[in-house]
Amino acid sequence: MSVTDENGDILNALSELKLKLKTTAAERDLQGGTAFQERQYLRDSGLLRLFLPEKFGGAAQSWPFILRTVREIASVDSSLAHIYGFQHLILATIQLFGTPEQTERFFAETGQNNLFWGNALNPLDKRTLAIRSGDHLSITGRKSFCSGARDSDRLLISALDEDGQLLVAAIPSNREGITIHNDWDNIGQRQTDSGSVEFEGVQLFEDEILRNPGPLGSPYASLRPLIAQLSLSNIYLGLAQGALQEAVAFAQTQGRPWFSAGVETVGEDPYILHRLGELTVEIRAAEALLDQATVRLQAAWDRDDDLTPEQRGQVALDVAAAKVATSRAGLNVTAQLFDITGARGTNGALRLDRYWRNARVHSLHDPVDYKLKDLGDWVLNQKLPNPSFYS
Repeated sequence: MSVTDENGDILNALSELKLKLKTTAAERDLQGGTAFQERQYLRDSGLLRLFLPEKFGGAAQSWPFILRTVREIASVDSSLAHIYGFQHLILATIQLFGTPEQTERFFAETGQNNLFWGNALNPLDKRTLAIRSGDHLSITGRKSFCSGARDSDRLLISALDEDGQLLVAAIPSNREGITIHNDWDNIGQRQTDSGSVEFEGVQLFEDEILRNPGPLGSPYASLRPLIAQLSLSNIYLGLAQGALQEAVAFAQTQGRPWFSAGVETVGEDPYILHRLGELTVEIRAAEALLDQATVRLQAAWDRDDDLTPEQRGQVALDVAAAKVATSRAGLNVTAQLFDITGARGTNGALRLDRYWRNARVHSLHDPVDYKLKDLGDWVLNQKLPNPSFYS
């Protein structure tokens, strides 16, 4: 479908995609590995181009709309939601870190060829070096946590140059010397392909390096980590919402009240109702913080290069609060799912534990304790967070 249609058509495509992903989610969680068919569903849906301007075949959607689609997908398949969210984050990174000419070039290529972008960026993994070799740089090393790299068309990568400066660049995934390993086998997020990518003398050309303004080179460019944090937060909230939906569906079809409740149906069990109420409050509170932070991110995005460090810092605080609330909701709701289903819900074939496993693995992306520290530092000392790839 064309993502230049009205939002109704986009939402129809989203609904169709969610149904396809949900049908096989439990089985694929058991299998792990690369979800080739489901990645093709994403390509075919047109949703990979939501961020792109219309002149490049995109839908020019806002961040609140795009990130809401990440949340919706995460409610049925948080692995695919993760690599889908990274698609939009990577395209935003090109616009934030690169020149207008680079943005035009990479956006045009993405729209014309329906490119699926992968990640080999991990700035904390400093094993990848860029050494000058004639008219180009030569990249050698290895990157970890390269979500979405397998089956991708392009990669956003990083490396340290000879002066120890971080370079971020956009290159074809199939360039000679690149090996994308199939070595991701964690307890959760089992189809994000967050394994390693190896570089052996990979050529990197100057027009592929995003130097102007470069990584976090301005308040506007430093919105990149805030978009990343909001994408993660929408996954946590989507997991919480999906887990609650599963619990309710199970209770309605297979649930039984406890014998001493003195009622006939689970729908009358006071403690089941109480727990559902508690979880609903937690989800709604996290959702309110997340939606507020996303609206403020959009306002900052719209300021472009007029964005000030102070304005950026205030958005970072909103994002930090949303990150803490959604990660807590994700972990708590996915764990308490079984207090609603009872022992029958632990049947291995259902794999309902995948919601908690996915939330647990994903919430370790970067410690929420540091988000709480940032919030406390503002409350006590009026100190705004320092921009980094994680704040």
